[in-house]
Amino acid sequence: MSKRAPVKEIPETMGLVAAATYLLLMFGLIPFVFFKYLVSFGSLANDKIISENYTSQYQALKQNNLFPHNKLAEYLSAVLCLQGTTVIGLLDDLFDIRWRDKFFLPAIASLPLLIVYYVDFSVTSIVVPKFFTDLPGGVYLLDTINFFVKNGNHLVTSISGLSFRTLQSDYVIPNDAPKLIDLGVFYYVYMSAISIFAPNSINILAGINGLEVGQSIILAAIFLINDFCYLVSPNISQAAHDSHLFSVIFILPFLGVSLALLQYNWFPAKVFVGDTYCYFSGMVFAIVGILGHFSKTLLLFLIPQTLNFVYSVPQLFHIVPCPRHRLPRFNPEDGLMYPSFGEIKKESSTLNTWMLTSLEFFGLIKLERDVSSKKIVKFSNMTIINLTLVWFGPLREDRLCLLILAIQFVIGISMIVARHTVGPWLFGYDNLSWGVK
Repeated sequence: MSKRAPVKEIPETMGLVAAATYLLLMFGLIPFVFFKYLVSFGSLANDKIISENYTSQYQALKQNNLFPHNKLAEYLSAVLCLQGTTVIGLLDDLFDIRWRDKFFLPAIASLPLLIVYYVDFSVTSIVVPKFFTDLPGGVYLLDTINFFVKNGNHLVTSISGLSFRTLQSDYVIPNDAPKLIDLGVFYYVYMSAISIFAPNSINILAGINGLEVGQSIILAAIFLINDFCYLVSPNISQAAHDSHLFSVIFILPFLGVSLALLQYNWFPAKVFVGDTYCYFSGMVFAIVGILGHFSKTLLLFLIPQTLNFVYSVPQLFHIVPCPRHRLPRFNPEDGLMYPSFGEIKKESSTLNTWMLTSLEFFGLIKLERDVSSKKIVKFSNMTIINLTLVWFGPLREDRLCLLILAIQFVIGISMIVARHTVGPWLFGYDNLSWGVK
């Protein structure tokens, strides 16, 4: 693929090796992550300090009830979720499951994660932006949303017997803090949607050597930078510190196995990672976003993947023709990648013609027209990869990949800066200084 003939066959689905290695590492890390809880009280140097730590964290000190089973449950549910996602990715590689059938499968794999979140944390409140409540009628609109949310939660509770709400004891909120809205069960729908979107977003933005692994490495680096902003801050609470430490514990081994895999997947690739790696890597980010309690920040870091998905919607939902593969076209004569095209084989509707013409006007697509009739016969496939080639011209595959990864990194760093500058202006606070108990 994208190589001059003769082309040797290379192994596929090698993302399974990275995923299996990662899972073994996560099992092996359990004794080290929970080491301080496994050591007997009598063998520790300063019993008084450790006793105070346990008292403040768990509010009760009993010799036989010191181990944080809730933290272990979070950890194991995350690993179980990744195991299920890896199996889904492997089945997709082996049996080539149709997109419409596999799209929602990650939600099933995320069930252990959501159940543990419900039992252990169950915070379903979100902050309402300060400017929203300052708008004319903003408070009234917020009350209206609250009314429908509460009735929806009441209906679900009456049917299932489960109560989806944030406990009042979960937060210590300053008097000048912005308003919260408790989404209840709708927050779990949102988290389930994240567990669906994150794996699929990595899978959609793929198709050239090194891009799947490369974007995952860039995202991992951005996550770590964000985590370290919290870990070095003296203003955050212990719970927020633990949440971002949890993220680091899951991201660092992932970064290691991905860097190793990139050596073999970089142009010219010696292995293909397959959908197994795409699903696995996307779910890693979904897990740390959900259990690390920064799922909204996760969406900021996935902006390139989100834009790629939105840009691809006309083809994904067959508004315009969508070929089986939308990879860029390789020209063996000069070794460069060119935009690939979708063909319009039958009469295009007025709406489709208007949409394609508008995209061309804004430089978001390249069209080819029939010489005589001037009708659109081809359009560049709607992926960020092809769009990059439309904007920057033909590129060698490795340079194309580096350019996309550079864009991903710049956007990621920009989102971290925006999160802690524009974010406080919009929401009225920054959670680097507003703690969770």
